[in-house]
Amino acid sequence: MRYKLLAAASGLALLLGVGAASAKTLVYCSEGSPENFYPAINTTGSTFDASSRPIYNRLVEFQIGTTNVGPGLAESWQASDDGLTFTFKLRKGVKWQTAAGFKPTRDFNADDVIFSFERQWKPDNPFFKVTSENHSYFNDMSFPKLLKSIEKVDDLTVKFTLNQPEAPFVADLAMDFASILSKEYADLMLKAGTPEKVDQNPVGTGPFMLVQYQKDAVIRYKAHPDYFLGKAQIDDLVYAITTDASVRLQKLRANECHVAIPNTADLESIRKEGKLQLLDQPGMNIAYLAFQVEKKPFDDKRVRQAVNLAVNKKAIIDAVYLGAGVAATNPIPPVLWSYNDEVKDYPYDPDKAKKLLAEAGVPNGFETDLWAMPVTRLYNPNAKRIGELMQADLAKVGIKAEIKSFEWGEYRKRAQAGEHQMAQLGWTGDNGDPDNFFRVLLGCDAAKAGGNIAKWCHKPFEDLIVEAVRTTDMAKRTDLYKKAQVIFKEEAPWLTIAHSVQYLAAAKNVEGLKLSPFGAHIFYGVDIK
Repeated sequence: MRYKLLAAASGLALLLGVGAASAKTLVYCSEGSPENFYPAINTTGSTFDASSRPIYNRLVEFQIGTTNVGPGLAESWQASDDGLTFTFKLRKGVKWQTAAGFKPTRDFNADDVIFSFERQWKPDNPFFKVTSENHSYFNDMSFPKLLKSIEKVDDLTVKFTLNQPEAPFVADLAMDFASILSKEYADLMLKAGTPEKVDQNPVGTGPFMLVQYQKDAVIRYKAHPDYFLGKAQIDDLVYAITTDASVRLQKLRANECHVAIPNTADLESIRKEGKLQLLDQPGMNIAYLAFQVEKKPFDDKRVRQAVNLAVNKKAIIDAVYLGAGVAATNPIPPVLWSYNDEVKDYPYDPDKAKKLLAEAGVPNGFETDLWAMPVTRLYNPNAKRIGELMQADLAKVGIKAEIKSFEWGEYRKRAQAGEHQMAQLGWTGDNGDPDNFFRVLLGCDAAKAGGNIAKWCHKPFEDLIVEAVRTTDMAKRTDLYKKAQVIFKEEAPWLTIAHSVQYLAAAKNVEGLKLSPFGAHIFYGVDIK
């Protein structure tokens, strides 16, 4: 069985390629374990890095290092003039990976595409509830309302028909949730009574095949020999799961791994010593504190505005981001088109915060929770410290905040259920379109059980972002999104914290490594010299 526990210490050394002189092994010190190997039910970068990106492909793909969409499993596509139908011509001869108990008898075809989407869409599909029925992206982006039909024209042609135009539709299909799974493998596992194995022992068409996984320790992949774009230059890919950023850097310096996300506090020393590569670019991300607007007193926007006024954001940026972040005003980053630079942020003004609290009927403040993420993320390098700084600021205006945290999977599950009053979270863009922030994080569909953990459903805002996605006129879309940002700032469902710079450290002998605007870590095309 491929999905199995590994031997401890001595076995780990062998796994990391010690003594394996013949094969090229690249070790990535990753920051967290995947929640599973089914991309469509997840939203975290660490899970996508481990599941979607090495193992699977999509109909269309982002060209590595860019937001440009190009061919993937579809070699071409055509849209109708009214924007309601998209016809994809699929590649011929794409080979599936193998797994324990499964050897494919056919190549990738239209049946796999239809299965991969209907699994997320149709409640009567036998795989709809396997692992989880919460297909976050599919639901948050309103795909159940958007899709009218998906038809197999022939083995190598698929036609999507929409109920209304959707400007970023093709870019959406390049996102991780749209990864294509093997219907033949799924049918076999269902017949065997083990459908969950599809998400535990994944089979894709991608450049790397999963070999072994030990939670919180290590993931090992082997290059897919029949990958349709050509076998990867590295033979073995290993994720050494290392949650502590300082330990990741130690391993990188000791040649125990080749690539790692560094701690912002270590950036200057990495630059000075010159022994490692340090890649950087502005991040397409946002860190924020969400207010659960269905709970008092956060149902009153004056309270939400007061919290914004009470927190010294500059002090947080200086203390935590250490030059690797800028204060966030809007829910989208400045690198994204339609950013409204005329919107002004809330200043640090505790006196005005107290006045707003008095107007809202809580002149003496109140007690609340303040959830801090248990993990380090590009957009939030130290959630606990940020929580402590917020806690101290809020105490000055009479708000007593208790910092809480949970295991990461539990944290996300509880936040999506709305159990918090205030919770830190963040986002890295998936497709270079503002819709990927506005609708997924702040839309009404996403407030039900998805990425909108503020549970904020505001009709004037919703009307603008829905209208924006229904037109392909870029000037009109830009105007609508700029108006939406004005409403967002006034209603204040979040305290926007920061947009971070994206950094990646690597050994000098690593070649071909590119930063992704989406924060993805992609190792196809990477070599070790």
